[in-house]
Amino acid sequence: MSTTTAQAADILIVGGGLGGVAAALAALRRGRTVLLTEETDWLGGQLTTQGVPPDEHAWIEQFGATRSYRELREAIRDHYRAYYPLTDAARRRRDLNPGEGRVSRLCHEPRVAAAVVHALVAPWIAAGRLRVLYGHRPVAAETDGDRVRAVEVEGPGGERTTLAAPFVLDATELGDLLPLTGAEHVTGFESRHDTGEPSAPDEAQPDNMQAFSWVFAVDHTEGEDHTIDRPAGYADWARYQPPLWPNPLLSLSAPDPRTLQTLRRDFLPNADSGPVVADQSKDPGDRELWAFRRVLSRSVLRPGFARSDVTIVNWPMIDYLPGPLIGVDDPERDRHLAGARELSLSMLYWLQTEAPRPDGGTGWPGLRLRGDVLGTADGLAKAPYIRESRRIVARRRVVEQDLSLAVRGAAGAVEYPDSVGVGMYRIDLHPSTGGDTYIDVASCPFRIPLGALLPVRLRNLLPAGKNIGTTHITNGCYRLHPVEWNVGEAAGALAAHCLEHGLEPGQVHETPALLADFQAELVKDGVELDWPRIEGY
Repeated sequence: MSTTTAQAADILIVGGGLGGVAAALAALRRGRTVLLTEETDWLGGQLTTQGVPPDEHAWIEQFGATRSYRELREAIRDHYRAYYPLTDAARRRRDLNPGEGRVSRLCHEPRVAAAVVHALVAPWIAAGRLRVLYGHRPVAAETDGDRVRAVEVEGPGGERTTLAAPFVLDATELGDLLPLTGAEHVTGFESRHDTGEPSAPDEAQPDNMQAFSWVFAVDHTEGEDHTIDRPAGYADWARYQPPLWPNPLLSLSAPDPRTLQTLRRDFLPNADSGPVVADQSKDPGDRELWAFRRVLSRSVLRPGFARSDVTIVNWPMIDYLPGPLIGVDDPERDRHLAGARELSLSMLYWLQTEAPRPDGGTGWPGLRLRGDVLGTADGLAKAPYIRESRRIVARRRVVEQDLSLAVRGAAGAVEYPDSVGVGMYRIDLHPSTGGDTYIDVASCPFRIPLGALLPVRLRNLLPAGKNIGTTHITNGCYRLHPVEWNVGEAAGALAAHCLEHGLEPGQVHETPALLADFQAELVKDGVELDWPRIEGY
């Protein structure tokens, strides 16, 4: 197997998800050259390859995100205005929601987001400032003391390439560079004795992680039969009942995340859901599963143009619980990945053949996989939806009591003086591989501390995604789309800033004047460092 060496960039970013793209754009805007790797053939991570419409707070249209993240959102809306036969009313709507989904004020097709993200990076590629290696995953790293010298990646044909740059950013979905570089990191649940968190267990549980899911898209064509072949493991999945679950996983009933009471959801393809204003602080939106993550609504299109809406199935019923993707050997990991795919297909088969209908019948055979919406031939997303990553041991660890509404009350979240951004979402932990059910905790609007982006030892490695210094619990609110983008943008900006001024990240963090200079640079670039006063959330 041949190995080549490339060292033609200022910054190496491994992983092309939302954090990786934001990091790349931030560095490029500051005059730096960037080498970006991505395991699939799309950039955008949870927004695109994982098929998940953005989970966002209620004020996202006004404040609480970086300027570049808002530009991404508006570019997605503009794509629909430019190329889709929208109704006049939909085209005029400033807050156009193409899917009229209940999970977000901007529910859209993953393939549209992929096209928009590609358009954002295309000029930099054309200028030779950005090089993207698609189909590449990290397999090894070279370190020298407290510095990362190089990362070896494997391409789609098994060829290996050694990549080097003064700064290396880990934007992978599972924090893959952390074990490869020897970075101090944690997985799973920390103990209450360690973190002091009210929701933590007495003992650490490093193998206990949030479920991952393999998302798929469907429409419904009345009078047609698109029933898939019965999955080989369907009988087993039809009987499978997770711990603390009221019924088998394949059903329309599951615990309410906030009350843990059994809640039966409604499912009616192409039902008229009426006006939708998504606000998860008041309504999680999951009572009507068809509208929950609908990404294209017929009602925004010219009458008669589309036979069906398109919706994304990312429901509790496809959360994969038998095991994690971290801390297992390759055969076990492959088994879990295959199991998650089979669970999702089993859920689809159950919907097509056994799901109860309002008319007293069973099954919706007109449900049709829409792999074209996800860029795949098999109908499932390109990659699994990852909720929890390895996390660095950071200079500052974000803990539950920093932002829990029950703990902080009217005082609001801790106001980190080293803020490099903001976020807001409930602490939303899905059932876990250790047998836990939901942990759902109201939170306060929070800041993103720079210290959470700095490893305790390594000097030129920065996290740029869900791998920052949160805990298992606070990951539940720091893992969402706008926060991941903000984390990546801050990491890319920090690397570029350090190269420009001959600094190391630790110096910026430790020296008040240097920190103030960097924060001023972020503000000038459209990064919000704190929140306006908000009450009644």
